[in-house]
Amino acid sequence: MKESQKKTILLLFSIFSLCLNAQKNLDSLYGVWQDKTQADSSRIKALKDYIWEGYLFSQPDTALILIEKLYQFSNKKENLIGIAGATDLKGAFYDNHGMSAKALDYYQSGLKIRKKINDARGIAVSLNHIGNLYLIQENFIKALEYYQKALEIQEQHKYKNGVNFSLTNIGIVYSRLEDYSKALDFLQRGLDIHEEIGDLYGIAITSGNIGDVYRFQGNYIKAMTYYETSLKSFEKIGYKTGIAISLSIMAIIQIDQGDYKKAIEACQKSLDLALEIGAIHEQKEACACLYETYKKLGNGTKALEFHEQMLVLNDSLQSEETSKKLQQMEFAKQVLADSLAQVEKDLKIEMAHQNEVRKKDKNRNIAIGVGIFFLLAAGGFYSRWHYVKKSKAVIEKEKNRSENLLLNILPSEIAEELKAKGSADARDFDMVSILFTDFKGFTQASEKLTAKELIEEINVCFKAFDHICEKHGIEKIKTIGDAYMAAGGLPIPSDNSTKNTVLAGLEMQAFISDRIGEKNKLNEMSFKMRLGIHTGPVVAGIVGVKKFQYDIWGDTVNIASRMESSGEIGKVNISEGTYELLKNDPDLIFTSRGRIEAKGKGEIEMFFVTKR
Repeated sequence: MKESQKKTILLLFSIFSLCLNAQKNLDSLYGVWQDKTQADSSRIKALKDYIWEGYLFSQPDTALILIEKLYQFSNKKENLIGIAGATDLKGAFYDNHGMSAKALDYYQSGLKIRKKINDARGIAVSLNHIGNLYLIQENFIKALEYYQKALEIQEQHKYKNGVNFSLTNIGIVYSRLEDYSKALDFLQRGLDIHEEIGDLYGIAITSGNIGDVYRFQGNYIKAMTYYETSLKSFEKIGYKTGIAISLSIMAIIQIDQGDYKKAIEACQKSLDLALEIGAIHEQKEACACLYETYKKLGNGTKALEFHEQMLVLNDSLQSEETSKKLQQMEFAKQVLADSLAQVEKDLKIEMAHQNEVRKKDKNRNIAIGVGIFFLLAAGGFYSRWHYVKKSKAVIEKEKNRSENLLLNILPSEIAEELKAKGSADARDFDMVSILFTDFKGFTQASEKLTAKELIEEINVCFKAFDHICEKHGIEKIKTIGDAYMAAGGLPIPSDNSTKNTVLAGLEMQAFISDRIGEKNKLNEMSFKMRLGIHTGPVVAGIVGVKKFQYDIWGDTVNIASRMESSGEIGKVNISEGTYELLKNDPDLIFTSRGRIEAKGKGEIEMFFVTKR
């Protein structure tokens, strides 16, 4: 299993373990809240549980309104437990929306209130929330620190229904740290308590994690036993995401054991469930599972089908990964700001203390003591300064990584606009040259090559095309199966964009021609390619809100596609519009093809172009 898959599964179980309790009667809870004869503390607790169980994860906008109502009521009644509960719910709201820095701020505020009123159970809950945030950021040492503090409090006060989840979370952290012996110890202790109190959610989560540990150690028999327990528990509670994930993991083991029939059944069921609930990540993992299985069976056509689906889903997830990186940067800044604020606070306290001492006693001993204090403070500030400098370097490094990831998805100008405004406006372009390529006989070739050979050959060609586009300053738009689409003249218009697009097309055909020669010498299958270009107006912008993609629209795109489909192998076919812009260029030679019927567009004047 890929490392990225391993991380995702463990993280999901951890978050889920903190976010799900046994279902309660929502009507009953709301009834208690509405009943003004009830004690204020009972009404506050009922409304808090009502928000958590009924709205926080399913209807967050409604939850936010109710959280504000809970806060106002608790504040009016001067009920600090209610205020802390509302603060925690606000943190959970931002946590659920991936806004880790804001979530940390609210969780820490809730923790301070609970410490003030000595609410042991609440302190443990807040510590678990903060530990969970650090787990999301993959800061396992800090996550472990907070989980262990929570566990210590829960064990001291015998909060069994908190001990079980803390044990599970600590086991997850040790699993991520690859300390499997400790991971199994904590997970098994957590599972025992989940089973004792009949908590199906906890049983499903913890069993799945124990299965992961055994799988990572290569003990597939034990792993399958625990995965089956997890799957059955998820099925009993009807949690479809958990079912989809469990099926995908079990299929991986079935593939390794050569049971491809069962693997395909599990993968397909996982994919169906993921499609039903709109879970993009689970769809991608299920497609990866089906791709791997059909590849093992030698069914290249089916393998390619799911590989292409996987690539499309992966493109959708890349923007989420970018968002995650940006959130990690924001979270790191928040942690650093908190640290610096604490240093400033400590300094003010110490300075006030020293002023008081100097007023009471100005003798020599006090003067020496003050000198020693400042010496120690200087050492402390040097350490803090060194820490801050190191932290800033880490943040800068992560920022650069996130920048590079964003630029790999969007043109630099669009990326800058997106960062500055949070959105990017669609724009009209009067003169853009659209380039389309397509491999002839691709379907027939896919039947003669293995899935691995097919994907490798496409990758070699498209990587070469990417370099050619970069060399000539044109923008790659996307790939669609075995087709490649690029555009010259956006997002920044250029006088040379049309010629550069044609030169790029000629270089692409030259690369394919050389590739055919290399493959023929080795007596191997190769691709032959058509390529077409048309120039005209388009609209360009970002598709979607979260899973965005830079794309272009307009009749120019359709005509460019017809230039490709009406072209010939090894040639660069251009429209009359493109020809008119370049006909006097001394570096190019044009051969008229006359008017040719293009599907849906009637007859269009076309030209072949070559370099002089």
